[in-house]
Amino acid sequence: MIVISVVVIVADARFDRLTPVRSVIGTGLAPIHWLGNAPSELEHWVAGLFTTREDLQAENEDLRARLLILERRALKYAALASENNELRRLMNSSEVLDDRVIVGEIVGVSPDPFSHEVIINKGSRDGVTVGQAILDANGLLGQVQQTSSFTSRVLLVSDSSHAVPVEVVRNGLRAILLGNGDINALELVHVPDTADIREGDLLVSSGLGGRFPKGYPVAEVASITKESGEPFVNIKATPKARLNQSRLVLVVFPPEGKKDEDGNAPGQGSTTVNVEPGDGGER
Repeated sequence: MIVISVVVIVADARFDRLTPVRSVIGTGLAPIHWLGNAPSELEHWVAGLFTTREDLQAENEDLRARLLILERRALKYAALASENNELRRLMNSSEVLDDRVIVGEIVGVSPDPFSHEVIINKGSRDGVTVGQAILDANGLLGQVQQTSSFTSRVLLVSDSSHAVPVEVVRNGLRAILLGNGDINALELVHVPDTADIREGDLLVSSGLGGRFPKGYPVAEVASITKESGEPFVNIKATPKARLNQSRLVLVVFPPEGKKDEDGNAPGQGSTTVNVEPGDGGER
């Protein structure tokens, strides 16, 4: 018997002769394995028949809770993806600027419906001073109006008290772009009816008045209306910056050589400039 066992072991190990036999035996034992698992399967089946309504409700609520958690995670990932895309656009914008910039985040909005102001999370400890230009990924957002240690209040270009000296990129025509309290529209004033300006013209900051650096996109001419007998035309422009959507912003620092003897940014000492027709200024 021992000899036969040794022969069988050697034949299986060296010549793989017993594989078909092993396969036949395994097939024959399959019903035995099934019968062995039958009591357990039957127990689970019977238990399922007597599941209570409370158990089903609890399981349903648990599944709903898990679904809500997964949906929240999906929304969070979508928000992170959107923030990442916005940050990429912002970084691309900062690469084309000559001035030093830092990235800030809008953390608050003024509740006053007649005041277009936001609060960013950069303040005097970050070197932010009154009068600095604030950009988003698309254009000029506004200027710093007030600072504290950790935050700054920014006046948007759409505020009715805001003005930006601009020029038309196509021909260098200069004018003043005013906010009128409409988040989606600005007014270009003191433009003669003979001026060469067209719908679609891009308006950039002219640098006059010393408040805003030259060349930042501000708005695009949307409509031009000429009234009989009036020396100036009525021009509406659409802001380039997403005034009510952007969350990440760029705080622009002027070159060191352009600060005054007190160390302030250009235009910081005064906030009111007389606006004359055909000239740039700030009010």
